[in-house]
Amino acid sequence: MQETTALSRQKSKTTTRENTKTTVSAEVDKVIIGSIAAFAGLIGIWSLACIGSAMFQAGGPLQLIGGWFKAVSGM
Repeated sequence: MQETTALSRQKSKTTTRENTKTTVSAEVDKVIIGSIAAFAGLIGIWSLACIGSAMFQAGGPLQLIGGWFKAVSGM
């Protein structure tokens, strides 16, 4: 005599729900911080463009530094 065993599979489905509430203030803060960061980036790009233009006008970085010292010292 042979014994047979029947295997049964049980499917289980587990769902987890987490209740999180974000306030309008938190979302507004995210937008404000993002726009400040973007504005700071634009200012940085603008300053690099100004320094590059000044170096081009002066004839190079050494001439720019020399011209700045002359302007500051009044020579």
